[in-house]
Amino acid sequence: MSSVVALDLLLDARRVWRGQVVSAPSPSNPSTGHAVLDAALPGGGWPAAALSEVLTAATGIGELRLLWPTLARLTQANERVVLVAPPHLPYPQAWQDAGIDLRHLSIIRAQARDALWAAEQCLRSGSCGTVLCWLRQADDRALRRLQVAAATGQTLAFAYRPLEEAANPSPAALRLAVESQPARIRVLKCRGGLAPARPIAAPWH
Repeated sequence: MSSVVALDLLLDARRVWRGQVVSAPSPSNPSTGHAVLDAALPGGGWPAAALSEVLTAATGIGELRLLWPTLARLTQANERVVLVAPPHLPYPQAWQDAGIDLRHLSIIRAQARDALWAAEQCLRSGSCGTVLCWLRQADDRALRRLQVAAATGQTLAFAYRPLEEAANPSPAALRLAVESQPARIRVLKCRGGLAPARPIAAPWH
C-alpha cells in the first residue's frame, strides 16, 4: 500500500532537492547601467553588498567603461568611489565625459598585500559607494575576505583580475569575463540563477 506524504514534510526533512528561485529585479540590486547586461543577470543588476569579479586578458579593452555608468550614478549622488592599486592613473577628461564627479573619486596606490588590506578596510568602513581593486594574485581566502567586507559594509565591491583566473573557483557573487575580439561579456557565474549560455555583445560599442 502506498502512502501520500505532504511535500512540505519531504522538503523539511531534506528528502527532496529544491532548486533556487530566480529573483525578480529588485531595488537592492543596483542597475549596471547597461540594459542588456541587467536583463541577463538574475537580480537585474549588480549583486548588492557583494563582490563582483571582472576578468580580463589585458587592460584597456572596456573593463572600465563597463563600470562607468555605475560610478557616474554613485558620484553624482555624492557617494565615494575608491580605486585601489589601479594599473594606470585614470585620464580625468574621459572620466568626466562619462559623467563621473571626480570630487568623489579617491585613488589608493598600494602593492600586493597592502592593496588587499586597503580594499578590505574601505569596504568594511561603510563610507564608500563602491571599491574597485586590481589584484594580480589573490587566493580563495583573500577573495572571501573581500566578500565578507563588502557584506559587512553594505558596499559594492569589484575586483579586476587576469582572465586565466576563470579556471579557478571563487566566492564572488558575480564573475564576468570581458573580451576584446569580438568585444563581448561572458557571465561565468551569477548568484541567484544560471549564467547565460551566450556571451553579451559589449554595450559600449
